[in-house]
Amino acid sequence: MRRGFGSVRSRAALGATLVVAVALVAAGIAVLAVLRGNLTDQADLQAEADARGVASQIATGEPFKKLESEDHHPMQVVDDDKRVRAVSDHLEAVSGTGSKSVKARPTPTQGGQGSQADDKDDDGDDGDDNDEAEGGPGPGRAKVSDDVDMSTGTARVHGKTGDYRFAAVEARTPKGEKVTVYVGAPLATEQDAVATVRGAMLIGLPLLLLVVAGVTWLVTRRALRPVEGIRREMAAITASEDLARRVPEPRARDEVARLARTTNETLAALQASVERQRRFVADASHELRSPIASLRTQLEVGVAHPELLDAAGAVEDTVRLQNLAADLLLLARLDAGERPADGRVDLAGLAREETARRAAPARGGVAVRAAELAPGEVLGSRGQLGRVLGNLVDNACRHAESEVVLSVRAEGRWLVLAVADDGAGVPEPERERIFERFVRLDDARSRDDGGAGLGLAIARDVAARHGGTLTVRASPSGGACFELQLERAGSQA
Repeated sequence: MRRGFGSVRSRAALGATLVVAVALVAAGIAVLAVLRGNLTDQADLQAEADARGVASQIATGEPFKKLESEDHHPMQVVDDDKRVRAVSDHLEAVSGTGSKSVKARPTPTQGGQGSQADDKDDDGDDGDDNDEAEGGPGPGRAKVSDDVDMSTGTARVHGKTGDYRFAAVEARTPKGEKVTVYVGAPLATEQDAVATVRGAMLIGLPLLLLVVAGVTWLVTRRALRPVEGIRREMAAITASEDLARRVPEPRARDEVARLARTTNETLAALQASVERQRRFVADASHELRSPIASLRTQLEVGVAHPELLDAAGAVEDTVRLQNLAADLLLLARLDAGERPADGRVDLAGLAREETARRAAPARGGVAVRAAELAPGEVLGSRGQLGRVLGNLVDNACRHAESEVVLSVRAEGRWLVLAVADDGAGVPEPERERIFERFVRLDDARSRDDGGAGLGLAIARDVAARHGGTLTVRASPSGGACFELQLERAGSQA
């Protein structure tokens, strides 16, 4: 069972079916309640109309034994002493009214002549005239109450028992006698109608739910078919390790199509990352092999011929190996997402320190000087930002003719650290490629003149980790100008 409802199609079909079932059941209950209420109200109106009709007959002096409801519904007239004064024909049993009795009883009078007196009154011969003559109660005392009370009960008529809605209306005879008229309207029509509708719902509801479940299953299956294709292709890519493959993209512009496009973009980024990693490993191995081979050769010569050992060259190769290992370690930390330390760094101070450290002209007679240094601090790692500045100055010194100029300027909420040289500059098509790892331009490929092509890559990665940018443009003196742009400390929102 758990596996059967483990798919999205099954859960969607089950969920839609349950929602529709709850909605239909609630709607069905509401419809039945409204239908029952309307039919009951109609029965109430019918019973009230008949009860008022009988009450009007009583108020006009109609004898009790001649009373009958207009629609021949069950009728009962009860006085204040709970005595039944009149009942309708063929009424065999009743409940829910003023009395369960279905036999009319006359009102006893003084002297034991109640029946005769009532007969005279009922026939309308002498009673009213005598009353009026004697100054007693007259027709002015007759009255029908405006109030009506409704109740539910049962009645047996012609041997058939059914449910009725009884209307109770009070009335006064012309002699002032107070009675209550009960007339019932049958509820058979209401019960039959409700039963019919309920039966139709019980038959139609399961069929409708089956249709909803089936349609939901088919629609969901069709909608998820591209997802299954994406899954199969991803499984094949994982098994083959061929990141050049792509998942199929549906033609529809829906969520599944966007998922496919995002998946392909992820695969493309993953492919580029893997290829970059492979190139990195290959380039790192190549860069490490040369100084290691040179160092090994020198050591082997030194072992065989100590007098020929080039100690200075061995030290230089060792330093190159140490710097390369440090660069690779820093790149690995940056790729792992290492966040810079949250400290305040004075860019102008860094520029002054770098200028003082390079007071003596570099190899080739290149001088390093500082121009305008605007005050300001940025948040980040002083060591990493110092490494960036050192790499930029080293790169500038390798390509400059005579001078490298450092400057710091403020641009709104940004500080820009610029390192400019007077060399040949960087061709515009190469201004982005030089920031790739192990990339060196043709005039800088001599390993004797520089590093392994990691300095600028490290500088841009560090700038990105600090929330800044590193770009290159032409300098005023015609060479290259590298600009490190960082947000000023305290200007963050």
